[in-house]
Amino acid sequence: MSNTFTCRLVTPTQKLVDEAVTYASVPAWDGLFGVLPRRAPLMARLGLGELSLTFPQSGSAAGGSRSYLVDGGFVQMAGDTLTVLADRAIPTETLTEAEAQAELAEAEARTVPADAPDREAQLQRLRADKARARLKLRLAQAARGRGI
Repeated sequence: MSNTFTCRLVTPTQKLVDEAVTYASVPAWDGLFGVLPRRAPLMARLGLGELSLTFPQSGSAAGGSRSYLVDGGFVQMAGDTLTVLADRAIPTETLTEAEAQAELAEAEARTVPADAPDREAQLQRLRADKARARLKLRLAQAARGRGI
């Protein structure tokens, strides 16, 4: 039996991953869950978080891991394929602290007028923007700490 499964990570605009992996840590809307080979079928809604993938050693390739900031979408495990259909996905090695800090500062500076007709929806969007910026900053700092 194989100790890998195929992971596909796609967004509406690009395919980021279509490779064999040995493990995936998936940020569902209600918390993280792990996926190993021969996992029972599942379907879940994605939340905001870090998708972490572990790749097998093969020949001279050392294996290793990669991670992505994902935000929204769905994930399905069927057979030996994990399909992650993300609304947004960004490789963490492309995140920079400066951009994340600027995004967080911009989100924290925004306000929603008290008389806005859809105030609650605007407040929710603002909270989501702040959470995304904080996560980007944390992931950018972690990538820098690993020397990526």
